[in-house]
Amino acid sequence: MQKIPTLPYLALLCGGICIGFAAIFVRLADTGPVASAFWRLAIAAPFLLLAARWDTKRKGASLPAPSWGSLLLGVLFAADLGVWHWSIHFTTVANATLLGNFAVIFVSLFAWNFWRQRQGICFVASLILALAGTVLLTGAHFGAWGPQALGDVLGLLTALLYASYMIVLSRVRRQLDTLPLMAWSSTVSALVLLPLALISPQPFWPESGAGWSVVIGMALVTQVLGQVLIAYAFVHMAPTLSAVSLLIQPVIAALAAWLIFNEALTGASLFGALLVLAGLILARLSAR
Repeated sequence: MQKIPTLPYLALLCGGICIGFAAIFVRLADTGPVASAFWRLAIAAPFLLLAARWDTKRKGASLPAPSWGSLLLGVLFAADLGVWHWSIHFTTVANATLLGNFAVIFVSLFAWNFWRQRQGICFVASLILALAGTVLLTGAHFGAWGPQALGDVLGLLTALLYASYMIVLSRVRRQLDTLPLMAWSSTVSALVLLPLALISPQPFWPESGAGWSVVIGMALVTQVLGQVLIAYAFVHMAPTLSAVSLLIQPVIAALAAWLIFNEALTGASLFGALLVLAGLILARLSAR
């Protein structure tokens, strides 16, 4: 059995916990959903650019210019983040986070249909579990169409957009190192979201010191610290173990939402959430 490196694994768990609080920051923000997505990236981008410049200089090189791939990644991540923030606005934190993690299913389906990658019984079982869990998790909302049902649909659309982001990332990652790629894609995402945030009917500027603390915390905790810790861990650990361990995100989000917003799950919803989580774990384990 391969030994799990302690420091990278701790970094991975800490990174997952940081990102698990992303939906909590979104709910606490006093700006609109698109504006909070913009501030998350706009505040984080300078820190990521400085980190990328330092890393490339340490290696005896200069910061590479953004490629077409990093530009496309920025557009996809902007779409993903904007839709997900609207999802959090309409549905529960737990639903938005769990359904957003459905991306792994979409990636596997894409690989099966377009790259002809064989999927075993594990993946089929994961798909059945995830779909059954989704029906239990969202069934009551779809029975009476309303804001929460719309939020659940947006959560699934988030997963589809993030799956597209991951597919492009798997190709672009060969052209740029992690930090420059994260820095440039975050910068592009912020530029894409800026005009959308400005024309949105919700508030653009944080309205208080507490509001600024929330968007700054969201940028530094989730986008900078969380992403950098995960990027570090992925270099030193097996991808499958890394991916499975990151499923700590929806668990942290659900627990925090329960404690902060009193978002308790019903019995059926809780069972559905557990089925989705089990399906996602199986899907990660079945990945080649």
